[in-house]
Amino acid sequence: MKHSLLSSEEKLQLIQDYQPGAFFLASPKRTILAEGIFQHIETNQLNELSTRVAHVFDTAKQAGIQAPIIAGAVPFDPAQPVRLNVPIHVQFSDPLEFHQGDEESEVTSPSYEVTPVPSPEVYMNGVNEGLAKIEKGELSKIVISRSLHLKSNQDIHTKAILERLARHNTTGYTFAANVADPKSPQKRTLLGASPELLLSKTGSSVISNPLAGSRPRSSDPVEDQRRHDELLTSAKDLHEHAVVVDAVTKALAPYCRKLDVPASPSVIQTETMWHLSTVVKGELADSSVSSIDLALSLHPTPAVCGTPTADAREAIQAIEPFDRGFFTGMIGWADANGDGDWIVTIRCAEAEGQSLRLFAGAGVVKGSKAEEELAETSAKFNTMLRAMGIHQL
Repeated sequence: MKHSLLSSEEKLQLIQDYQPGAFFLASPKRTILAEGIFQHIETNQLNELSTRVAHVFDTAKQAGIQAPIIAGAVPFDPAQPVRLNVPIHVQFSDPLEFHQGDEESEVTSPSYEVTPVPSPEVYMNGVNEGLAKIEKGELSKIVISRSLHLKSNQDIHTKAILERLARHNTTGYTFAANVADPKSPQKRTLLGASPELLLSKTGSSVISNPLAGSRPRSSDPVEDQRRHDELLTSAKDLHEHAVVVDAVTKALAPYCRKLDVPASPSVIQTETMWHLSTVVKGELADSSVSSIDLALSLHPTPAVCGTPTADAREAIQAIEPFDRGFFTGMIGWADANGDGDWIVTIRCAEAEGQSLRLFAGAGVVKGSKAEEELAETSAKFNTMLRAMGIHQL
């Protein structure tokens, strides 16, 4: 997939052309805009997904779509239906390129009625429930999440929010996809700016970039650096990170003839957070394996669910008083060769009409403290809130 040299204006054209209902993904490698729907892929059986996708690709090629892709989102709960489709029109471009002084889309900040679900107190009780299960030896880790429900007196301007997300999160993955029921005339847009690559495949090369262990950023440079340094030496966070990297390595090993796993993590930054990061690279034994199968073998990682996976997921559904939907699922695309990119769906919201639901979670392990996990989720909400023009609730 090669691209010619493009001007900054041409690189920004795809995000300017985006309209709600389309699929959009901007990554450090490329930008994709996919519009129109040739065919939906309808299943809530993830073990059937590859077969369904292969059949739909054959149908698309027979209908004259020369290089079909699938694009969309897979939910956290494997029993819920995916929102994937083969688009009619697909455009690829180089990575977005913003410059200081570029005109930024206005995002009016209307007044919002905000309802936390659950309340901060109930969230901290949930963290303590998770800690009790860890203490009993039932779990090693669990990710406890919360949401903010925002109601406005005007429609949510998703296009402007998406552009601001892309502008302020240039090293991550900015996305938008319609996740409404295909039979519904309404649009429900999943949008966000995730820092975490679940899996990318090109030919026989695969990359996964698990993140686990975090600190909120500080506006004070000295304090910000202290948090960065502390994260690199925190036994709790290093253990939490190692659990995730180990799970990713074990999941990819059966597919790879070679795996490169750094011995220790580095730290990456977003506007709002520091994260421990490890880039795992592999060479596939069979290059025909689809990025979808590889991504599903990783989904959900302990970074967004916990360990053991099945027990952590069951506990999450008992503790969290809301449906995660596509939050902590995966969003991305794949072509008929199996190449593609799949992103962990975090730092995100679902927008529908005049309403938004924001999501954030924190990893709970032995030694975690409920008030610190609450503060971490508050910091993670800021990615979306700032893009909405809200700097303080």
